[in-house]
Amino acid sequence: MGQQQLLLIILGVIIVGIAVAVGITMFQDNAVDQNRNMVIADLQTLAAKAQQYYAKPTTLGGGSNSFAGLAKTAAGLAILAGTAFTDNANGLYTIETAGDATSVNLKGVGKTAMSDGTFPTYTLVVNAATTVLTKVN
Repeated sequence: MGQQQLLLIILGVIIVGIAVAVGITMFQDNAVDQNRNMVIADLQTLAAKAQQYYAKPTTLGGGSNSFAGLAKTAAGLAILAGTAFTDNANGLYTIETAGDATSVNLKGVGKTAMSDGTFPTYTLVVNAATTVLTKVN
């Protein structure tokens, strides 16, 4: 009788250990997916603001049908969304390629590490009317 109870206790501990390991993995995967979605949403917000900048006349602080005023600096992002947006709880955002007349490239790096130690990374090419999202990592 004692051996059977000991065997059941050991089996129970093994099952609970496996369940905890699976739960931790699922939680981490969900956190990474959520971070990916938030980085994409933030990039789309920046893209909309970049398109607004493109269409706005220079006298109102816009680009007058040009992205040229958006530099690869924090000041370039500040024109779009203010300096607080360059680094928020979701990720770090930069202007990857300085604005020219026709497009600007934005980059977003998430803050939740994936299982391989890297972070979710996306680039977004913004044109006057379209955006193209690319998953880097």
